[in-house]
Amino acid sequence: FVGNSTYLDDHGPPPQKVLPFPSQVVYNRVGKCGSRTVVLLLRILSEKHGFNLVTSDIHNKTRLTKNEQMELIKNISTAEQPYLFTRHVHFLNFSRFGGDQPVYINIIRDPVSRFLSNYFFRRFGDWRGEQNHMIRTPNMRQEERYLDINVCILENYPECSNPRLFYIIPYFCGQHPRCREPGEWALERAKLNVNENFLLVGILEELEDVLLLLERFLPHYFKDVLSIYKNPEHRKLGNLTVTVKKTVPSPEAIQILYQRMRYEYEFYYYVKEQFHLLKRKFGLKSHIRKPSPRPEFFIPSPLETEEPINDEEEDDEKWLEDIYKR
Repeated sequence: FVGNSTYLDDHGPPPQKVLPFPSQVVYNRVGKCGSRTVVLLLRILSEKHGFNLVTSDIHNKTRLTKNEQMELIKNISTAEQPYLFTRHVHFLNFSRFGGDQPVYINIIRDPVSRFLSNYFFRRFGDWRGEQNHMIRTPNMRQEERYLDINVCILENYPECSNPRLFYIIPYFCGQHPRCREPGEWALERAKLNVNENFLLVGILEELEDVLLLLERFLPHYFKDVLSIYKNPEHRKLGNLTVTVKKTVPSPEAIQILYQRMRYEYEFYYYVKEQFHLLKRKFGLKSHIRKPSPRPEFFIPSPLETEEPINDEEEDDEKWLEDIYKR
């Protein structure tokens, strides 16, 4: 005879699972800023560490109606914790709809470099397959597909002018209609959200240091991420996502792009400065440069982490606790 267990009579209910903090993380990935490389890593890490990786098959809808925002926030908030949700989507204010605001993370890159990567990716795809681009842009006419980048910029085609070039800031500004308008309002709101809602915004040009800090800030998600990233097998997979047939526009065209993207560059330099402050607090050296009159991608930027420096201005662990309390 198998009777009912009497364990609960003597011991009470089993203790609740203790969740790591934070247990709700959103990576609202900016397009062409290394996100496919990071998602490859997250798939490995979720299996290794047992967190819930929630991804989306929607890649081309970053701006949502109020009802769409409510529905997405509801779906995210009810996911099993600890979770990390990732999707190309402009910043969502969970608290506006009565939800708990998750911790946000993201990565950006030099704006012109990002634009060029996207321009050629839409036309020619990457090393994963020659027909990759045909799936993403099936209706692109041949004359558009082979449009010279200099012609696009110098003759002011829509793809190479505002508001199309105002791309990175809305991911941090949010869903407000003014977030799509190039200007000071969207820029300042994006900066405010970086300060108040993002645990870390890294820059792709220093990806290894981004991964180091993510491992330090969110070990239950990113422990061992750098060793996985440096593994030759992972590098082989990562190389398949590199855009093919990229060419560099003329200096004249680059300068025009640079001027059209002045708000994007102001935001990029702001994020870069904040990222370098974080690196310094955790003993990672950065080469501080004044903003250059030419786009950053002309300037070599090592991905390797340099030797740590001594910095005893503030206790690292206490400072990290303060970040979590923001």
